[in-house]
Amino acid sequence: MFRTTPIDGLLIVQPPRYEDARGCFAETWSRSAFAAQGLAIDWCQDNHSLSRQAGVLRGLHYQAPPMAQAKLVRCTRGRIWDVAVDMRPGSPTCCRWFGTELGPAEGWQLLIPRGFLHGFLTLEPDTEVQYKVDNPYAPGHEGIVAWDDSALAIAWPLAAPPLLSDKDRAAPPLSGRTSPFAGAADA
Repeated sequence: MFRTTPIDGLLIVQPPRYEDARGCFAETWSRSAFAAQGLAIDWCQDNHSLSRQAGVLRGLHYQAPPMAQAKLVRCTRGRIWDVAVDMRPGSPTCCRWFGTELGPAEGWQLLIPRGFLHGFLTLEPDTEVQYKVDNPYAPGHEGIVAWDDSALAIAWPLAAPPLLSDKDRAAPPLSGRTSPFAGAADA
């Protein structure tokens, strides 16, 4: 059910899927399955995002401590290129990114611990993303980094310039900033 990635702490979650002539069933989250892996995450909120067009890019976002968030991300319609960037000082993979394609056919999810930037690019129209978080959204702790920061060199699979929110378009690069997770006990 859990697969490691090249980035320390970031996991691909592959819930078992049961299929028959009617369709399929999957248990997308199980407290006991996560606890068996040493993952005692207390999810507090479910979020749902709809992007009408392919090429919508949302990110790179984070919430700073003490409101940092772990996320369990899945794409329930369409397809996305999902990206997480490790921003935990002292981590062996600090400032490295990982990207993976998520969609409903496979049912895979990306478990993103606290201390990461997160963003995604829609690859199809009418794409829906659902994700759990372990801390509520706190506007005063929200942060953003430019999706195209050359220091991160994320390989977004873009066919044209992405559709961005005003906030994402104005996001500053990472350079010259201290990680918001420096010295954070919960990062």
